[in-house]
Amino acid sequence: MVELLHRPGFLGTAGNFATDTTLVLMVAVAIVFSIGFALARMGKYEAHRWVQTSAAVLSSGLVLWLMILPYRDFIVPGLPGRLGEPFYAVTTLHAVVGAVAFPFGIFVVLRGHGLVPARLRFTNYKRFMRTAYGLYLAAIALGIVVYVVWFVTNPDPPKFG
Repeated sequence: MVELLHRPGFLGTAGNFATDTTLVLMVAVAIVFSIGFALARMGKYEAHRWVQTSAAVLSSGLVLWLMILPYRDFIVPGLPGRLGEPFYAVTTLHAVVGAVAFPFGIFVVLRGHGLVPARLRFTNYKRFMRTAYGLYLAAIALGIVVYVVWFVTNPDPPKFG
C-alpha cells in the first residue's frame, strides 16, 4: 500500500498518488457537503444528516491519515523561522483553519445524532451547522492552495518516503 501511495500522481504535477488522491477526495467532500447543505434547504433533514455525516467521516480519515503527518514532517521543523515563506505560511494557515473546522464539524455531527451530553447541546443548530459548513469549505479551499503551492509552483516539492 505504501508503494502505491508514493508512486507518481495522476494529475500531472509533482504530487504523488497519495497527494493527488487526497486532493480529488477533498474536492468530492466539498461537493458532498454542498449536496447536504442543499438537502437541508429543501427540508430533507434525515438525508441531510446522513450525507453530512458521510462527508465528515471521509474528511476525518483523510485528515488523520494524509494531512497531519506531512505537516509534522515537512512544516513543523521549519517553524517559526520560515513562516514568511509561502510553502510554510499557506500550509500553516490551512492547518489552523482545519484545526478549528475538524473538531467543530465533528462536534456538530455528533450533536446532530444526539451523541453529546445535554449540557453541551446548543439550541441554534442552524447557525452551528452553517458555521461548520463554512469552516470546512474554507479549509478545503486552503487545501487546494496548499496543493498548488507544494506541487505546482514549488521548484523543490517535498518528497515522501
